[in-house]
Amino acid sequence: MRRSTRQFVALCAITTIALTGCGLQSGSAVPLSVEPGSIEVMPGLEGAELTVGSKDFTEQIVLGYILEFALSAAGADVRDLTNISGSNSTRQAMVAGQVDVTYEYTGTGWINYLGNESPITDATEQFEAVRDADVANGLTWVNPAPMDNTYALAMNQTTAEQTGVRTLSDYAALVARDPAASALCVETEFNSRQDGFPGLAATYGFDPNAVPRQILQTGIIYQATAEGSQCKFGEVFTTDGRIKGLNLVVLEDDKSFFPRYNATVVIRSSIAEQYPQIAEITAPISAELTNAEITELNKQVDVDGREPADVARDWMVDKGFVTVGAD
Repeated sequence: MRRSTRQFVALCAITTIALTGCGLQSGSAVPLSVEPGSIEVMPGLEGAELTVGSKDFTEQIVLGYILEFALSAAGADVRDLTNISGSNSTRQAMVAGQVDVTYEYTGTGWINYLGNESPITDATEQFEAVRDADVANGLTWVNPAPMDNTYALAMNQTTAEQTGVRTLSDYAALVARDPAASALCVETEFNSRQDGFPGLAATYGFDPNAVPRQILQTGIIYQATAEGSQCKFGEVFTTDGRIKGLNLVVLEDDKSFFPRYNATVVIRSSIAEQYPQIAEITAPISAELTNAEITELNKQVDVDGREPADVARDWMVDKGFVTVGAD
């Protein structure tokens, strides 16, 4: 889920070009081996050649490996094409048939890829809308997870105590009474997107020009917000492990402004029809992917320094979906 642009920009103009036309290779072997657990070898899926893709940030890579281990345990011959650079490249790889299965976010699909300006605030309705619309593009959306990697504002514990801010309505009131205390660090994109800062200010009724703002890179925002001098408040993503690792406090979106970005399994429709077992296998996995679960997995990578594949496999083993194979 890093949301890149509001409109879908096709990085590869012709969808039938070779893999290297988008800078993608044919994929590699799954990095760690697994054996069946609660996911058993399924006759209809055994030996099926499937490519799993993901974007190039921690959460997406972990989710990609989770899919790979699930399909491998079910008997599929899985190729690893995780860590694709950018949302649009990953989307184009799906449309072009270079990736068969991925986890994508409902808000990204609805706004970035399908070109809608207004998000749908109800998570189920947002999923159903993007699912129904994307059929025309040959993509099947199934099994949305409870996890919702959306935007938020965060602060450190000291700022929370000093300001008494707990919700975005509280933040709006702070902007009105003490603009200097509302100093905010954001990414370039969030600063200009209508589902970012301008829309936030309009929804909560504060003057955006009154807020002192600095434009920083994502990773710097988290640390600067934790330190609290440069950034009293910072733009964050709600399932980022650094929130927990740096003991940040997330402001409640009490008017439900930010879109829903529920991670959802997306399968090329021809593959979904040929292998309906994919939807069956991934349903219980998605059900376990809550904000708390994925935040902890992200933390293990971004804060604790573990490898995403190790984190993903350990989680799958802990949940009983798979057992450890002979690496």
